[in-house]
Amino acid sequence: MSSIQLQIENGVARVTLNRPETFNSFNREMALLLQKTLDECNTNEEVRAIVLTGNGKAFCAGQDLNEVTSPELNPGFRKILEEHYNPIVEKIRTIEKPIVAAVNGVAAGAGANIALACDIVVASETASFIQAFSKIGLIPDSAGTFFLPRLIGFQKASALMMLGDKVSANQAEELGMLYKAFSIETFEEEVTKLVSKLAKMPTKALGLTKRLLNQSMVNTLKEQLAMESDLQIEAAESEDYTEGVNSFIEKRKPIFKGK
Repeated sequence: MSSIQLQIENGVARVTLNRPETFNSFNREMALLLQKTLDECNTNEEVRAIVLTGNGKAFCAGQDLNEVTSPELNPGFRKILEEHYNPIVEKIRTIEKPIVAAVNGVAAGAGANIALACDIVVASETASFIQAFSKIGLIPDSAGTFFLPRLIGFQKASALMMLGDKVSANQAEELGMLYKAFSIETFEEEVTKLVSKLAKMPTKALGLTKRLLNQSMVNTLKEQLAMESDLQIEAAESEDYTEGVNSFIEKRKPIFKGK
């Protein structure tokens, strides 16, 4: 079976990490296939929202250590970072469609940080997040040192990365690491409801919002205000803006097409 599963239905692309026997840990094949799948979702006009999840008990346990400890399989850390994880994170942030991480179980190491790079993170209450790198003498990668301090603050991020503590889904919600934690009974239903809502929203505006959020990490206030002005003009020229205004005036639900 493929290590990445893709299902597209009603504007939603469901991308599933599918190596449950290794807790969906990444090997080279899965990392490259995930990149290819994200590219397909980006160029497919039918896809209006993307959800990334895992098959089985885990979301993603990070790097498959069997690969890096097998001389005949080990690609080397530079190749793993520059050809596997870094491109995945960059694609998640530059695809101008909403990407939801639906964390169904443990998210450790690179798995945790790839989840945190997504636009919206939700989790089952049985899920957990672990910055596991320090436990084997490594440093956090996959943009963890970029996103986690911005999500929960420098001090808590520093402690979690150095101590390698396990954070439950409910704790992660309290810290601001994720949007919401759901009960295990309602998790799939709530994820479906969330991504279905996103798929019916004005995709163009959501994509421009994502671009603004990316730039807010580095822009000055003046630069951000100027960018907001430019992109608001672009959004106002979209078909979805016209539909949104007309539906408001006509007191009906808008039918957005993502254009």
